[in-house]
Amino acid sequence: MDVVLNHVDYLQVGVTSQKTTRLLPAIGRKANQKVAVADSDGVITCFGMKKGEAVPVFRTLPGQRISRLELGGAPGTPQEKIFVSSGSEVRGFTKKGTSLGRTSSTECFGCSSSEQLLYGVEVPGPPSVLELNNKDGGTDGDEILYGTTDGRLGLVKITESAPVVKWEMDNEKKKGGILCIDTFDILGDGVKDILVGRDDGTVEIYALDASNELSLRFEHVLSESVTSIQGGCVGKENYDEVRIASCCSLHSGPLGLKRKITSRLCVCVCVCRSELEQLQVKVLQGREKYQQSSQSSTAVSTVPAFSVNDKFTLCQDDASYSLALEVQTAIDNLLLQSDVPIDLLDVDKNSAVVSFSECDSEPNGNFLLATYRCQANTTRLELKVRSIEGQYGTLQAYITPRLQPKTCQVRQYQIKPLSLHQRTHSIAQDRPMNTLRLVGQFSFAEVHSWVVFCLPEVPEKTPAAESVTFYFQNTFLGTQLEATYSKGEGNFKSDNISTISILKDVLSKEATKRKINLNISYDVNENSVSHTLMMIHPKLEYQLLLSKKVQLIDALKELQVHEGNADFLIPEYRSILDESARLLDEYKKQPAHLERLYGMITDLFIDKFKFKGQNVKTKVSALLEILDNYDLNSLIDFFNEA
Repeated sequence: MDVVLNHVDYLQVGVTSQKTTRLLPAIGRKANQKVAVADSDGVITCFGMKKGEAVPVFRTLPGQRISRLELGGAPGTPQEKIFVSSGSEVRGFTKKGTSLGRTSSTECFGCSSSEQLLYGVEVPGPPSVLELNNKDGGTDGDEILYGTTDGRLGLVKITESAPVVKWEMDNEKKKGGILCIDTFDILGDGVKDILVGRDDGTVEIYALDASNELSLRFEHVLSESVTSIQGGCVGKENYDEVRIASCCSLHSGPLGLKRKITSRLCVCVCVCRSELEQLQVKVLQGREKYQQSSQSSTAVSTVPAFSVNDKFTLCQDDASYSLALEVQTAIDNLLLQSDVPIDLLDVDKNSAVVSFSECDSEPNGNFLLATYRCQANTTRLELKVRSIEGQYGTLQAYITPRLQPKTCQVRQYQIKPLSLHQRTHSIAQDRPMNTLRLVGQFSFAEVHSWVVFCLPEVPEKTPAAESVTFYFQNTFLGTQLEATYSKGEGNFKSDNISTISILKDVLSKEATKRKINLNISYDVNENSVSHTLMMIHPKLEYQLLLSKKVQLIDALKELQVHEGNADFLIPEYRSILDESARLLDEYKKQPAHLERLYGMITDLFIDKFKFKGQNVKTKVSALLEILDNYDLNSLIDFFNEA
């Protein structure tokens, strides 16, 4: 990374959505570009820079939340007209702010529909953003850059017969998901670079060489997620910049090429300090006025409104859910409450102090009560939780910002019965599969709603086709699920009998709620049990070895202190001492991992015999004894002989 860029803040606006900031094309002799930005309050702000200060061109009145902003115009003319979408309504404005009218029609205009799909493009993760390469699709106009929610980046060439993957970049450092992409020659070498903005606030510039190898040339981390990114010239002529819009209230901020400190810059610093002093005086006056009014018997207190941007997504790498919360102002504390058992995992980016309260889970169904106390000026909080499949309910987050009077917002997140399953393109057909078949007087919409209730990443809207097939993979174990259903019939196949058992129980319960009679049949493949145990085996063996190593660390350190060195130890023990920090960190980041695997094996044992009509809960203690002295062959023999 050999590019030096400076961070400059231009303007503060409301909470912005993805792709709601654009640079207007430069016209005339001046190279400076105007900026148009739309926020969740429905306000469109257009401004330019003059003598280092933001000068507004126009600003609209508040309205419905704006979800997208694009530029347009007649072919062959500058694309300088501003179009925004709010719900089902599209509005247009000139660069001066004059309204071009609006439309709220839901019909399609100028579209040619076809029932035949040419082909699909498989990408390594759920796509979150698409952008034409070099803004025009490259040499042949058929190259598309894409970013995924799990932080991967790639380039695909769309040909007439089949897609061609030019390159893909993995997210090895576990950075945030990609929200925005742009191409711009910020390095000045005549080749457009790739600008990337992520939901964890990371801004990146990648250069691509002749052999399609990516190299990271610049990286900067903001405190808020990056919703829009674009290269251009805003602040000063002949200075290229990377213009950024962050999610929570800060249109922050072009990263301009390094400039010398001039006398004008010193004047700007003095002006900013003067404005800060004036703001501090106004804040003190406002607090005094509020204290006086709060003591009045006739005064009415109003709750301050604040926007929250949240995201609850399944992470494929570690089979956990990531909860990211962003608030306009600083977060004071966050209270988490769950009516299902979940584990909280450590996150390196999280500097908040967490404390747990005792929960009475039996009568109240309250399994988790945790409080995160945030440091000053924390506007973004990220945490991870891991659920248990088969136990479903609601996770609630109570967000309290540093505002007076004290107020709180509650956000709810559904923990689904098969919460650790993720959509995939296809599954292996050579695995031993168990089958569950449902037949009854239910509609296509009803059975689809049941699947939506059970599994993540399924669209809530009922598909237009008469039947549909979805494929899923368990992110924790790697087992698979195929769901095919239509009106009056549903077929589910999985190589994990516990998955079939969970579906059977949940779907029966949902049908009973609606007073629908179901004819349920199933076919159990005996080989699937040993197949699942073999898939669990490497994870269980690794966790058992990790647990034993961690237990030895303290004793080995005492021996090292007593003897003065560790040369007398065998190489295996010396290796444990050398890697003690990494082992402890890994063990800390995976709480109850071993117990979770024990629980999955126990559920598999119970579910196998439940389909045979046998209750084997009395033999669970014998199963746990075998797990304590783990051997794969002994475990498989126990399953077969029981």
